[in-house]
Amino acid sequence: MLITAPAAAWETPNERANNGMAGAITPKPTATRKATEESTATSRGRSLNGDFIGSEAIVITGEVIGVVIVSKKYAVVAENLVKTYGATRALDGLSLEVEEGTVLGVLGPNGAGKTTTVRILATLLAPDSGSAYVAGIDVNKDPQKVRELIGLSGQYAAVDETLTGWDNLVMFGRLYHLNAKGAKERATQLLEQFSLTDAARRPIKTYSGGMRRRLDLAASLIIKPKVLFLDEPTTGLDPRGRLEMWDVIDELVKGGVTLLLTTQYLEEADQLADEIAVIDHGRVIARGTSDSLKKEVGGERLEVTVEQSKVAETAKLLSELTQSKAHIEEGLHRISVVAHGGSARLIEAVRALDAAQISPLDIGLKRPSLDDVFMSLTGHVAEEILEDVDGGAKNNKRGKRDKRGNRK
Repeated sequence: MLITAPAAAWETPNERANNGMAGAITPKPTATRKATEESTATSRGRSLNGDFIGSEAIVITGEVIGVVIVSKKYAVVAENLVKTYGATRALDGLSLEVEEGTVLGVLGPNGAGKTTTVRILATLLAPDSGSAYVAGIDVNKDPQKVRELIGLSGQYAAVDETLTGWDNLVMFGRLYHLNAKGAKERATQLLEQFSLTDAARRPIKTYSGGMRRRLDLAASLIIKPKVLFLDEPTTGLDPRGRLEMWDVIDELVKGGVTLLLTTQYLEEADQLADEIAVIDHGRVIARGTSDSLKKEVGGERLEVTVEQSKVAETAKLLSELTQSKAHIEEGLHRISVVAHGGSARLIEAVRALDAAQISPLDIGLKRPSLDDVFMSLTGHVAEEILEDVDGGAKNNKRGKRDKRGNRK
């Protein structure tokens, strides 16, 4: 919903309560304020029907004469969650929200607090303090109601290996209080949806890792949840299995499911998530779209690989050319510098190197990656499993989705 209004006419919290939004904190700037750049003020509150509604007020560069308020409906809200295990503080005031019908990728290393966050939101674990709401329902006050609306797939397939795929899904259906006919019908639908019909009557112990994960995900969808929590759903899968799981997740998003996805895989977050929250040591340390996070790290970088004897000379030349500090990767004899100007700066570098009689082994421009973002924010690289080039996920170019789940 878009609403335009003069800046001086922004509503107070009480006025907004009368319009169906209680308790929101809404700034009220004066009409004479000057802005040197675009800025955004955000607020969030409970609507009268219990849903969480958020607003963004966008202030355009120049004199403020009005604002645009964009209202969002949140399916998941966590506020200041704290959880300790003995002397270990797994969550340290973590807050996040997931807009309805979107995918939030929660990215972080092992021990960052990803699984603890999911367990709290899925009502499997109580926080020491803080609050959490799923579909507008307090997970601490009414966990049973939350469980009726969510699906959960953990890091390891929670299926009975002695049963067939069919029997597992029927069993889950009955546990969710479907009658016998309804459980069988839903099992048939899900086996077809996840391309497991041919293996339906086989014991799970004969399934591949990818098939088990697909069946586990199918089991989490027995009740057609409004919100789905996927905790590192592709951990342990080979590249082919990971790509298959990505396709399944794409289809779920197209169907309107709200998804919170935790992952260690930078590429996975880049491909699947509408927004990414980076967490470390139990806190959200950055949040935004993949592109916006990359922009925070900086622009394109110029990378040049030379013979070892030319590394120092090349680093000095590039640093002077770009007026930025050169970063040297000793083992690779590669030098990188910030390259404002993009291709024009690349051409300048080629000419300067030629004039200095330095013949690069390789030269090119590199855009920041999520790996760069993670390194910049946390000071260490993500614990991502590197894959072989042949058949690896990094060789499979996949367009990113828009918010309706369609590939761009």
